[in-house]
Amino acid sequence: MNTPCNHLPGEACTDHDHDHDHEARLVPPPLSLYVHLPWCVRKCPYCDFNSHAAKGELPFDAYIDALIRDLDQDLPLVWGRVVNSVFFGGGTPSLFPPDAIDRFLQAAAARLRFAPNLEVTLETNPGTAEHGRFDRYRAAGVNRISFGIQTFNDEALKRLGRIHDSGEAERAVKLAQDAGYDNFNIDLMYALPQQTLGQAEHDLERAFALQPTHLSHYQLTLEPNTVFFARPPQGIPDEDSAWDIQEHCQRLLADAGYAQYEVSAYARPGRQSAHNLNYWRFGDYLGIGAGAHGKISSGAGQNVLRRWKHKHPQTFMETAGTAASIGGDDIIDADRLPFEYMLNLLRLHEGFGLRDFESRTGLARAQIAAPLQTAVARGWMTMTGDHAQPTELGRRFTNDVVELFLP
Repeated sequence: MNTPCNHLPGEACTDHDHDHDHEARLVPPPLSLYVHLPWCVRKCPYCDFNSHAAKGELPFDAYIDALIRDLDQDLPLVWGRVVNSVFFGGGTPSLFPPDAIDRFLQAAAARLRFAPNLEVTLETNPGTAEHGRFDRYRAAGVNRISFGIQTFNDEALKRLGRIHDSGEAERAVKLAQDAGYDNFNIDLMYALPQQTLGQAEHDLERAFALQPTHLSHYQLTLEPNTVFFARPPQGIPDEDSAWDIQEHCQRLLADAGYAQYEVSAYARPGRQSAHNLNYWRFGDYLGIGAGAHGKISSGAGQNVLRRWKHKHPQTFMETAGTAASIGGDDIIDADRLPFEYMLNLLRLHEGFGLRDFESRTGLARAQIAAPLQTAVARGWMTMTGDHAQPTELGRRFTNDVVELFLP
């Protein structure tokens, strides 16, 4: 699409930076694979993910068969493209035995081009970690573990409905380290019911002692369709207290060598999650499994497709590999693309380049010139050349910044 030149704040207009007859083209970005394993031992009262409490023996083999059929159905969307990361999410993926994970990864490797430095992450609940499993997950190809610990306070764990205690959490991490894992994430929540600033600090100190390469540190929120939303627990810190905890913990994380690269993600140098980064950079991902969501760009079709699968595990297993398993397909129209792009990119501290916006959306930069100028004028973003970056103020008001790009 030919567009008139539209200068952005701080951007020089030269033939090199911006051709006056510039035509943006959508270029398929890096590709990831998300695999949803939907069962848990018990549903947590704050969880709004597609997870289901296990009842009796789980159909591991039947579900892996369904995942492979599901993958086969989606393959034409990504022919020839390289997969850079695989993420097993849930639910509680560590309920699945290593041989099941191995069987799926082997089937996927036979169908997709895996990058040589492929990152493969498995979410793990400490209450399901058994001795001897981690070395077998590692042999299957899993090279990164994400531990859903949430807190090291045993009373808080009970209030959150978790099935592990702090001792089990630490033992699970050490089991993984004994099996050779040096790349792992710890999930921690803050602003928990009755949590003090000191308790939030203690959680981080316990986590630092385990030397994770990555920490996810996010605020407890009451999501619709959860037990906590229907019956809020007593003693949840108010907004100002939660902000105090967040700011204090951000300083502790920085002092301990963890750089914040996304709203709730912190990592040691070079240890950011490749999978998460691809999400936030508006990369592509196949979503395989019950309730999984995917996003695929088609350079040939010049469009971005969001696809999701039926949520209920039994329905998914019965229909996997057929059109009936697809919960929906949504082609994101040009009017919505800037908002969808910013919804992801503005979570990252690094910001984005205007060329990247053009290649990931197929739109000309002129289409976001006005809202970008507004964001800069309000002190929410800065422009350096053709690079846009949220300011500290903008990161605090991310939702307001993103809303500027609504159609």
